[in-house]
Amino acid sequence: MIPVGYMAKRVRPSPDWLQATSVLDVYSVSACISDDFADYISYWQHNGYWFFDSPAIIQQLAQAYELSLQETNLFYYEVHNLEFDATKNQWAPFKPEPRVTTQVIVPSEKVLEGYDVVTFYARANAECSPLSCNALAIEINTNQHCLLASLTEAQQLLEGGQFQHAEPGPYRIFAVYSLGWP
Repeated sequence: MIPVGYMAKRVRPSPDWLQATSVLDVYSVSACISDDFADYISYWQHNGYWFFDSPAIIQQLAQAYELSLQETNLFYYEVHNLEFDATKNQWAPFKPEPRVTTQVIVPSEKVLEGYDVVTFYARANAECSPLSCNALAIEINTNQHCLLASLTEAQQLLEGGQFQHAEPGPYRIFAVYSLGWP
């Protein structure tokens, strides 16, 4: 797994339309349900994976532009080194945006919450998390945060075609970690 960085998110309860009884809230990487702390891309403080290299960068950005971090949860992400192309049914390598520096500081303490499958059709920042955005969690067993239990399970679901009627890929698998604010 490759360290890709941090994001502050406003975690939302499971929406009524999701109807996945095991899901209490949504820890998805995408911002479709649980919003990122801001529309951060225009500030160009993110790294080549479109996340932040440290929590301090998020805090500095929030302070400089008067962006609220109230009621946000801090997440750290790692991504599988291959993305899945469902149209070709194959795995392929990908790289971060080379024109943006990436120097992720790995946290000393983190809690693994589960794994998310995320679309990258435009090949830049995270787009949709089909487990929540496309309500695949109704058919696929997830934990209380709408995440999968393991990397292997995510790989098997992708290879087995479980995401073929979701938002278009390629798909990347993320390990989702929660941690406290420093």
